[in-house]
Amino acid sequence: MTRRRGFTLIELLIVVAIIGIIVAISLVNMFNAIQRAKQKRSMGDMNSLATAIEAYATDQNVYPAAAGFTLPSGLSLPTSTLGTVPASLSPTYLRVVPLVDGWSSYFTYGTSSSRSDFAVRSAGADGALEAAPAWGVTTNFNADIILVDGTFVQYPDGVQK
Repeated sequence: MTRRRGFTLIELLIVVAIIGIIVAISLVNMFNAIQRAKQKRSMGDMNSLATAIEAYATDQNVYPAAAGFTLPSGLSLPTSTLGTVPASLSPTYLRVVPLVDGWSSYFTYGTSSSRSDFAVRSAGADGALEAAPAWGVTTNFNADIILVDGTFVQYPDGVQK
């Protein structure tokens, strides 16, 4: 009697199926990790902006005015003057001013009419500003990330959907 060495077709199919399941699980986790990294980058850039804006306010006694940009009608933030992040922060307060978030959407910046309060907003993964922010911690990457006076008032956290 001769003994054959090797694997049967059934054994190979089982191994391929197991590898397929592991790859499917890994892809979901990888996508979630990529989105979380973009979120953390955006929040880090927003913190850097807040620090630079606070340093500007320390020198000037008011927050910098927003560069010309208006939100579409119906969208609101607790600010009266909205626009893009001011370029006047560079190079004195921040060497390179981050203008876009991790998903390549522009940050929205605004101040109160007296320029005594400020807000920086990222549109999140979907790139669309919410008409009615949820305020607080959410579990959706599409939710806006909102920083008011140096404190995050809305951001995604936990298991993402």
